[in-house]
Amino acid sequence: MKQRDTQPPMDADALRTAIEWAILSRRSVRAFLPTPVPRETVERILDVARFAATGVNIQPWRVYVATGHTKDRICAAIQRIRGDSESDEVCTDEWDYYPREWVSPYLERKRTVGWKLYGMLGIEKGDRERMKAQHSRNYQFFDAPVGLFFTVDRVLQQGSLLDYGMFLQNIMVAARAHGLSTCPQAAFMKYHEVISDQLGLKTNEMFLVGMSLGFSDTSRIENSLVTERAEVDSFTTFYSD
Repeated sequence: MKQRDTQPPMDADALRTAIEWAILSRRSVRAFLPTPVPRETVERILDVARFAATGVNIQPWRVYVATGHTKDRICAAIQRIRGDSESDEVCTDEWDYYPREWVSPYLERKRTVGWKLYGMLGIEKGDRERMKAQHSRNYQFFDAPVGLFFTVDRVLQQGSLLDYGMFLQNIMVAARAHGLSTCPQAAFMKYHEVISDQLGLKTNEMFLVGMSLGFSDTSRIENSLVTERAEVDSFTTFYSD
């Protein structure tokens, strides 16, 4: 696919509606159907996503697509580590995705979405076993047929992470155009060494994040979760003459 700057494929109103639908309908899905996703569809999504904005055309992304036995093998390797408390304790994130010290309003937002999800699933506060079991579903890609892993060259700096975020968003929005859903997962960061070993990553590659891709299981209550977002006027300042 080539980047195009031509007339849109539909009238302006229909185009705006389609783009807004793709963005607004994107959410983190935590239960997928086993329905396979054709490789051609994954390639198409990545083919569109690669046109994300990127400083001086660096294009910092590196993607690993895991399906079938490969995905199962990686999931099993992580679950073996999680089943051994001593081994699990030494696994740590390679870099800080979240703040080391949570402050308002981020702490409240984090707690709200967590307890809202657990409440839907009937997991009560303090039920560590069920919380752990739900969290463990991350490492099965929530049963999605496609698992994506993303790395970046260690020589690159923070600016490339901004580019990477736009690339990831492109993937998630493009997936909606194919009727697919996604879940970006920072949870995989803790097991970056396991993933690196399983995928044979090069030493210059830093693991960033994982992502589930597939068809949402709309019968599962956790997929009805809708997170609240702050209104525009709460984070925007307009200046005018």
